[in-house]
Amino acid sequence: MEADARLPVVPAHLRANFAVLVPAYDEVMNVPALFAELRQTFARHGLAGEIILVDDGSSDGTYEAAQHEAVSFPRTKVLRHRRNLGKTEAMVTGAFAAETEFLILFDADLQHSTEDIPRFLEKLGEGWDIVTGRKVGQYEKRGVSSVYNRLSQTLFDVPVRDLNSMKAFRTEILREIPLRHDWHRFFVVLAHARGYRVSEIDIELFPRRAGVAKFSGRRRVLVGVGDLVVVWFYLKFSEKPMQFFGGGGLLLMLAGFLVGLLAIVLRVGGWMPPFGYRPLLTLVVLLMTVGVVLFGFGFMAELIATLRAEVEDLRRRGRGVT
Repeated sequence: MEADARLPVVPAHLRANFAVLVPAYDEVMNVPALFAELRQTFARHGLAGEIILVDDGSSDGTYEAAQHEAVSFPRTKVLRHRRNLGKTEAMVTGAFAAETEFLILFDADLQHSTEDIPRFLEKLGEGWDIVTGRKVGQYEKRGVSSVYNRLSQTLFDVPVRDLNSMKAFRTEILREIPLRHDWHRFFVVLAHARGYRVSEIDIELFPRRAGVAKFSGRRRVLVGVGDLVVVWFYLKFSEKPMQFFGGGGLLLMLAGFLVGLLAIVLRVGGWMPPFGYRPLLTLVVLLMTVGVVLFGFGFMAELIATLRAEVEDLRRRGRGVT
């Protein structure tokens, strides 16, 4: 790639003020090469950041291998989940353990090059809050990834083209934004919705060197699409749930009123529908009941949204953020 023709210029204030966050699950065969290449990259570019490896409940000795490598690598933390929780949870654990202003998310399978780390730091130095990596070239699952990213761009209007790749960002973002299980894919979307500035750079994706892929299969695609819809709904209606539930409830109640009015007109005029009056009355009761329930649900959701906004405001004031 053209960007590799020169060495990245990493700002002085970022050379040590970052942590490479590595979620790892059953990656014992990749751990020695991972640390070796991190050492080479750090030495070549004069970097002195942290390394935070979060073993997400591995059963193959990943934790022990990482501890062994960490002995000869300064500023390294090896954390461990007692059981496999997921990549999202590993990211959050690493973020709260970091002592730096920025994080660089790096997969333990070495499908990305450690030489991209200084490129991300250089881009962060331009003032961006998040820098995502856009995978280029031919790679497995490119078709699925392209469709998924296009759907995300359409639904969320994010200014980047790849949401599920290597990325660098401010540590505070992971600490501020609550992420549910498997929502690491939507981390950039949620951050952008809160006003964080996002940019991207092109990166190359390499074949996995050892071990097996952890995110594959048709079920993962279905789960990802389902989460996509949930996140869209969350972002669109979480602030004003009455717009969806209350509006839908009012429409159903209006429909029930009109059907009831129609039934009265037919009864007074003596026009007997072919199916009788009883189905119309049943439909009125159904529409009014569901409408009232939806409206009430929207009202309660609105109260919860108001309380959540107040809690977030208190948290921001506690952190000194205006």
